[in-house]
Amino acid sequence: MIEYLKSYKYVYVLDRKRVDEYNEEDCSINISLFFFTGNNHPYILLNTLVWRKIDVLGSEMKLYESEDGFFIMPTKTLNDASVLDYKCVILPGIINPLPALYDEKIITFLKQAKDTNVLIVAISAAPLLLAKAGLLDDVKFTAGFFMQMIDVFPFIHRENFVHQPLVEEKRIITAIGFAFREFAMAVLKRLGYDVQGKFMWPVEKTYSEEELTFYWNDSDYQEFLKELEAYKKD
Repeated sequence: MIEYLKSYKYVYVLDRKRVDEYNEEDCSINISLFFFTGNNHPYILLNTLVWRKIDVLGSEMKLYESEDGFFIMPTKTLNDASVLDYKCVILPGIINPLPALYDEKIITFLKQAKDTNVLIVAISAAPLLLAKAGLLDDVKFTAGFFMQMIDVFPFIHRENFVHQPLVEEKRIITAIGFAFREFAMAVLKRLGYDVQGKFMWPVEKTYSEEELTFYWNDSDYQEFLKELEAYKKD
């Protein structure tokens, strides 16, 4: 839902209690938690969710800068939170997933969601984190990543990957980045909101598998492999 985070050390979580059920200290909602690329229409989602308690989780309690230049301060660290504390965990979109994939605090946190009823949603390349945490082992999913990643990362199950803008299965919702409107609608519906009509002008085009299959060129792929080796050494 929040596209293109530079730090990749975020998990956005919310539960379904109303703000007025919390005391003033507990219900501080920072609307800057939600940043959307493209246009202003997704702010409708922010206005809808403002009555929910929202936590921003980071690996560390420090100021993070997004890929679009926004700054966000976590409300909790991953060490201070449990997946079971929340009704929904939202993973924002990321361009380069490597920093998050090799952040064991994030993966450990997500593994807690295995065999629970917590709604887990991820957009853009963020579903890779779910795959590494084992949450997509028996779930159909989509993602905005390059197909060479399937060959590089054994935790991605090719047979479960679906070439669609949005995929919902069981308690998992995944989407390609440009389908942020459909993604927002799907999340809101699962959380009990009455979303009707052409909410935020969703994409109505039907895409072919070829249109939703992405490959690096050779030079970009080699650059990725070099960066990957650096993370493996660390």
